[in-house]
Amino acid sequence: MTNWLPDVSRGFGPVYLRIADSIESAIAAGTLPAGSKLPPQRNLAYDIGVTIGTIGRAYALVHERGLVAGEVGRGTYVLDRAETAPGNQPDPLTIALGGTRPIDAPAGKIRFDTTAAPDLGQGKIIGSVLAGIGEEQLSEISSYSRVFPQNWYEAGRRWLARNDWTPDTENIVPTLGAHAAAVSVISAVSSPGDKIVFEDLSYTQVSRSARILGRRTITVDSDENGVIPDDFERLCLQQHPKLAFLMPTAHNPTLATMPYERRVRIAEIARRHGVWLIEDDLYGGMTGDENPLQASLAPDRTFLISGLSKSVAAGVRGGWVACPPHFAQRIKVTHKMITGGLPFILAEACARLVQSGQAHEIRKASTAELAIRERLARQQLQGYDFVSHPHVPFLWLKLPDPWLSGTFKNAAYRDGVLIDDEDEFKAARAEKVYHRVRIGFSSPRNRDDLVAGLMTLRRLLESGGAGYDGEI
Repeated sequence: MTNWLPDVSRGFGPVYLRIADSIESAIAAGTLPAGSKLPPQRNLAYDIGVTIGTIGRAYALVHERGLVAGEVGRGTYVLDRAETAPGNQPDPLTIALGGTRPIDAPAGKIRFDTTAAPDLGQGKIIGSVLAGIGEEQLSEISSYSRVFPQNWYEAGRRWLARNDWTPDTENIVPTLGAHAAAVSVISAVSSPGDKIVFEDLSYTQVSRSARILGRRTITVDSDENGVIPDDFERLCLQQHPKLAFLMPTAHNPTLATMPYERRVRIAEIARRHGVWLIEDDLYGGMTGDENPLQASLAPDRTFLISGLSKSVAAGVRGGWVACPPHFAQRIKVTHKMITGGLPFILAEACARLVQSGQAHEIRKASTAELAIRERLARQQLQGYDFVSHPHVPFLWLKLPDPWLSGTFKNAAYRDGVLIDDEDEFKAARAEKVYHRVRIGFSSPRNRDDLVAGLMTLRRLLESGGAGYDGEI
């Protein structure tokens, strides 16, 4: 084993990228010759003062570049480049913004890294709706969506309504899914250089999109009850953010639900400091949570977003945003500029699904199926520490020693299961370690596949340190 250490003071970008570049330079210079063993991840993390997750990402990157190979039980070794065909090497920006998931998901693996609505045969219902649109509105399908029919707004009003609160129709904007809604709001109410608040762990597809748009991300502390109001106020006083992206109910990935008192305080703090709020209720609408929506407590500054992807069908890309008064037109125009426009056939299909009641019936069937799957997950993972909800399509698993999030994810990948490590949900660079992974259980084709994948994960959990150092 080599005593080589990377020089993280040189280079650009995140620490893990500088470590990977240092490894590549050392290989090119002959300092790390073919066949030499890289330091174990735990040792290297300790020696240079970074987290094991940072080392795991660096090792994964040099593995993608075709420079090293991991051997279970033996470690990570430098390959002979003369015998190794050069692979397609992603550029640093792609790596920095792409998260920890494979850019193209590999085939033949059980997917626990997605939380799309379970397949219950709803494709036939959606196909029938699309066929009806094709027969009745051929001219609209063949042109741009220049005029939005009233039923698109009414459907959004109906879908977003919850807990005795219903948004006004004139404040609704139909969107190309919840993600597009969030990015459109960020683009419309902030400018390049503005600071956007995210929780330490969050849906980072939005935070990465915000960075692409030139916004700066800052993080607020959370606990088992969601955002900590005192820390949110501290950020508002010191950092002067323009907007905060929050998931008050069924937070992704922790499943935390914010109690009423905190929601009231968050609304008061946001109003006092002039901060806009995005309330992502994509999972919240599935839970039956009786807490009031943030939008009902602060309708003057909250953008409520949701869609059909998690409970009806991800492929139709349907979503809506309920805006504070007088903002709908700005969001509508911004959404068009960001996405290129809303396809008529998809928006009409989503509206018909909601207005006919079919979307609600599919959601009801989806949550019933998720309850069964969550119960199966509880049975297979009995004895381990995790958080779950019967109607939400994922669980948040605490890993036993010596497993770390990145190494467990890589071991699961090796054994045919795709899961998400904690780094996938970190909205900004942070040294805090949770030792957790997210396991989505809605996408396996059937319950047998679900149980098979869970059994694979349990075997890994029970294996302890066996093969641990061989994971990269």
